Amino acid sequence: MNEKLLSSIILMTMGMTLVFSFLVVLVFLMQLLARIVPKLSWMLPDPDPAKPRPAPAGRKQEIALAIAAALQKFWGLR
Repeated sequence: MNEKLLSSIILMTMGMTLVFSFLVVLVFLMQLLARIVPKLSWMLPDPDPAKPRPAPAGRKQEIALAIAAALQKFWGLR
């Protein structure tokens, strides 16, 4: 029974060491990439944001009424 317990402890220790070392390497690689990627951002410029279309005049009133109705239903405002 002692041999099985000893081998299971050794296996557990090796597994935990492997996982911990992988996580340490992952943290260092993420820090390295955090320094490198901003320097390469000129390759992929940000696209121009889409301009919102203005709502027609009658549509603005409908939107205002919908907001007022939602507020009245949610908060019970009168």
